[in-house]
Amino acid sequence: MTPTTPLTQLPMPIPSGEQLKAARLAAGLNQAQAAELLGYSLQTGSRGGVQSRTWQALESPTDERNMQGPVFAMFLLLTGQHPTLQLVAKEPQAPDTGKSPDPA
Repeated sequence: MTPTTPLTQLPMPIPSGEQLKAARLAAGLNQAQAAELLGYSLQTGSRGGVQSRTWQALESPTDERNMQGPVFAMFLLLTGQHPTLQLVAKEPQAPDTGKSPDPA
């Protein structure tokens, strides 16, 4: 049996539309850029620009939809705004060739 890494419970509250908008603005993103970062669909707007109706709804004070907490946590991580965590690239691992190392 292989040892497993223990899971860490993280608080992931659901943001209000105002909190989501504040985080987006702090990241310097427009709604379409923020939506694209998280994989939300984009549409062509009435004036020819790109928009995300989903993101608009998530920020709207009158819409009942909210972004799920884990998705908001990922947005904060991706934009460097998470209050306690940060994304760090893993060190590349050497490929396993199946050979034993040569004794020195």
